[in-house]
Amino acid sequence: MNEILKVERVSEKYQAENGEVAALEDISFSVGCGEFVSIVGPSGCGKSTLLSIIAGIIKPTYGTVFIDGIPVNGISPRVGYMLQRDNLLEWRSIFKNVMLGLEIQKRATAESEEYVKELLNTYGLYEFRDKYPSQLSGGMRQRAALIRTLAVKPQIFLLDEAFSALDYQTRLAVTDDVYGILKRENKTTLMVTHDISESISMSDRVIVLTRRPGRISKIHDIAFSMEDRMPVRCREQPEFQGYFNAIWKELDIHV
Repeated sequence: MNEILKVERVSEKYQAENGEVAALEDISFSVGCGEFVSIVGPSGCGKSTLLSIIAGIIKPTYGTVFIDGIPVNGISPRVGYMLQRDNLLEWRSIFKNVMLGLEIQKRATAESEEYVKELLNTYGLYEFRDKYPSQLSGGMRQRAALIRTLAVKPQIFLLDEAFSALDYQTRLAVTDDVYGILKRENKTTLMVTHDISESISMSDRVIVLTRRPGRISKIHDIAFSMEDRMPVRCREQPEFQGYFNAIWKELDIHV
């Protein structure tokens, strides 16, 4: 699998009222094209900080992030970032919400509008294009946020606790939905989550970080002996519990 993302010896320190704080220390890993990788770890270990560094929002104190061999130096249009909340604008229709990123990047053309309509149609929101966010369910809002990110055609998706604001039942359905879309679009994905089950069910690999300063404790390869893998079905597979126990034990050491 061709490498698209490489994180090389990244460390991050910042100044707090009581002095310098080390958030991350000597983080190195790579991600292949189309791979889905999750990052788990104790609260405050620097997971979200790491995503911000990869997105180019934060410049690391030490180390470098490479996309296709080119160092990241500022925010890159090749990276799409989905946060915990969908951040849909309530006064804009779903269609106009999905167009927002393209408008900000000054790429809103007749061609891009057709692409957005195609995405909305493919992923079941075309008939809701003139509705407003308040008229959609939580799962549909999350799908609209995902399509908004897809519309700018990023190569790498970053998901930061993107499903945690949803109730449990909706969250399970949405993980299937989002996983299916990202795999069909062949997007490389890096996801931060507190949910071990979610990380196992969606990922090709799970990176476990220690408590702050976050270091890589272990990287778990995840594979299921099933065709047409989908997250909810993964939870029912015999391999699932073994992965859960191994990651739980690894996290328990560092909590």
